[in-house]
Formats: sequence, structure tokens, C-alpha cells
Amino acid sequence: MKKTLLLFLFIVITSCYQETVIAVEGDFTTSYVSGDESVPVIINIDSKITGADTYQWEFEGGSPSTSSLKNPGEILYAKQGTYTIKLRASNADGEFTEISKAVVIKEGINIQFKNEVLKSTYSPVEVVLTNTTAGEGLTFAWDFQDGMPASFSGKTPPNVVFTTPGDHNITLTVSNGFESRKQIQTVNVAPYLVSLFAYEPDFNDDDYQLPVTIKFANKSVSATNYKWTFEGGSPAVSTEENPTVTFTSAGLHQVTLEASNDKTSQKYSTAITVESDTNLRVFSNIKLGINTAHNNNNIGAMFSTSTRQVYKANEINDQNSSLIDIVFQGLNSNFTSNKFISPDQVNNYGFLGLKNAQSTIFINSQNLCNCGLNFTETQFDAMVDDTTIKSLNISYSASGAQEFGFTYPRIILFKTQDGRKGAIKIKEMVKNGTSSYILCDIKVQKQ
Repeated sequence: MKKTLLLFLFIVITSCYQETVIAVEGDFTTSYVSGDESVPVIINIDSKITGADTYQWEFEGGSPSTSSLKNPGEILYAKQGTYTIKLRASNADGEFTEISKAVVIKEGINIQFKNEVLKSTYSPVEVVLTNTTAGEGLTFAWDFQDGMPASFSGKTPPNVVFTTPGDHNITLTVSNGFESRKQIQTVNVAPYLVSLFAYEPDFNDDDYQLPVTIKFANKSVSATNYKWTFEGGSPAVSTEENPTVTFTSAGLHQVTLEASNDKTSQKYSTAITVESDTNLRVFSNIKLGINTAHNNNNIGAMFSTSTRQVYKANEINDQNSSLIDIVFQGLNSNFTSNKFISPDQVNNYGFLGLKNAQSTIFINSQNLCNCGLNFTETQFDAMVDDTTIKSLNISYSASGAQEFGFTYPRIILFKTQDGRKGAIKIKEMVKNGTSSYILCDIKVQKQ
């Protein structure tokens, strides 16, 4: 009887124990913090496991690499790859569960590439591209604005050629399957080569009469080398960028510039006409004011045949006063008394004195000078060289220097301090109050 009771109690106790065994159940989830799947990546672990007393976590490639916490929270991954997260959860009843999950960590993107122009930036421009972007599992898409080729897929593109002048974008787009990054670099192609030049004679050679010295100004575009040829010039050839050349023979002279760079060359030519020397300088429509017009700084009364300028009172200085060789003295607006006077005598005729003034002889009245001169308007108009004037005997006389009245056209003869002979033709005498003036043409031997 006692044995039977003991057996019954054992069965009851055993049945009660089996009913209290706790199972380990549930799962855990992983998520990318901030949705960022490329390194560095933080994975958040959210455990929903129940019934466990101990937890053994293994985070392959992660930091930390292990944990015994029920909910380890955030795990850092610094390298690209596919990694396994393992969990063994167990309890005192010997119950356990094992769960493994994979997380994919994508490569971070740090674009690194450079472009190198071969030879020069003159068209066509060939560019070598070096891509040092690090990482695995990346894709590369290239775009070459106006280039050949126009695009390329792959890490290392072929050389690219640009021909159109201007800036060209090279765009590299790198993707890791989760995100894309883009970098743009610019290549400049210089303008197309153009051979071109301008030229200007020296100040005293602007009539292109022999001998003529001309300064050439190179206007070429995208050129590095210059080869000039000057037909009939000295020098006959030049490699200077901006040469100066003298022509000593009359006629048509061909000038050619071959401009080049390391890619191509081009020629440009023009013809320059050089005239025979007339030894005559011609000035037309020169206005010379009366004294008040000059002193009031309205119309100058003083002229320089070397600078070819008319000067008002406020324009005269120590540098140009010695270059003035013609002075008109008009007493009033009615032109009752007029004469051309020597620059070194201006202070005697209502003008301020000139520093280092020249001495010029003027014959204001040919018929009164008793010097055998009768140079006419017809001769003046027909004068194309100095032949008719160089034989004239122009010397000072008080009678020849005396004033004249309101009469025109009129011829005034003169000789400069350096011995050049010339003639002035008064074409008009304009009455305009204190701004009255004469209008004249001047022909004088060259310096």
C-alpha cells in the first residue's frame, strides 16, 4: 500500500515539473541606422527573443564582435562585405534557439581621378584619365562633353580627344548600388589657330614714302611660333613675334606670316604699297585762331610740323614749346592786321614766350619783299614734291615780314630753323568773334 502511494506521488510531481518548462522563442531584426548602407555602416539590433536567460551574439566583421546583452543595440561595420550575425539564446531549462542572419555592407564612395593633357591644349586635345577610386563592387559611368568617345562604362576609360575650343566637362558617376556620387573636372581647349597681324608705320613714315619703317603687331590666336617673310624688306625674314622692318624700294611688297603651334600652322598675307619719296609733308585744313582764340584756349594759333599738332595756350609746355615752328598772329576778329611770326618773337605779339623757341623766317607778302618771289596758288596746288620749293630763296626782310589784311586765298612762304622750306595757303578767314580763325593748307619739306 505504501509503495503504491509513493508511486502515485512521484507521477504527480513529475507531471507538475514538465508543465513549467519555458521555451526560448522569437527572433531579432536588423536595420540600417539612418538608412545608410555604405561604409561606415551602423546596424541596429532589435531582439524579440523570449524565454532566454543567456545570449551569445557574434557579429562577423562588426564592432563589437560579440555581446551577451539581450539587446546589443548598434553595431559598427567599417568595411564592405556580407557578414553573418549569429545568436544563441538559452535558458536554465536547457531550452535554446540559434538564429543567423546576413547583413550586406556596401562600399563607401570617395571618388579620386585626375586628367592629364598630352602635349598642349591646342586642338585637338588628347586627355589621359587615371581613376584611383578605391573600393569593390562599385560601378563607374563616364561622360565626356563633346569628346570622343562621348561616354564610357568601367573603371579605366580610354584616352579622350576634344577638338572644339572652350571648356569641356569630364563627369564620373560612381555607384555602389545604394547611392551614387558624382565628380566633375574641366578640360580647356584653346581657340583654333588663326594667323593674323596688323601693322603701323613709324610716325614720320605714315605717308608710306621711301624709306618706310613699319612695326608689325602679331594678332595671331593660339600660336607659339612665328615665321615672317618680307618681300623687299630688311630683314627679309624674321621669327620675332612683333618685328620691325624697313622697305627701301617703291612698289608692292608682300608680307606673309606663318603662325604655328605644336598641332598645326596657318599662313596670312597682305600687300603693302610703298611710294617714292616726294620729300614733302602735306597738312590739310589746319585751323589757326586769332590771338584771343588762342589765349582763351578755344583755337590754337601755334603749329608744329614735327608733331603735326595745333596748340592752344594751355596746351603748351616745356616739352613741346621748342617744337613749335609756325605761329599765326591775328590782331582781331575783323582780320585787319595779320601775320605769321617767328616762335622766338611771340612775346612781342601778345603771347606768352616759348621756352627754347625756334626761329622761323616768314614771307607774309611776296610782292613787298623785293626778293624776286612769286609763288602762286596754282603752283601750291600742283606741288606733289619739293621740286618747285627747294630752289626758292627764302630769307628774312622787314618788308616781307609785314602784316596783311582780310585777303584770301593767300600764299605765305617760310623756312624753318633746320632749313626746311614750306608754303602756307590761307583758304579761308572765318570771322567768329573771339573764336575767329583762318583755315589753311601747309606743304613743307620733310625733316
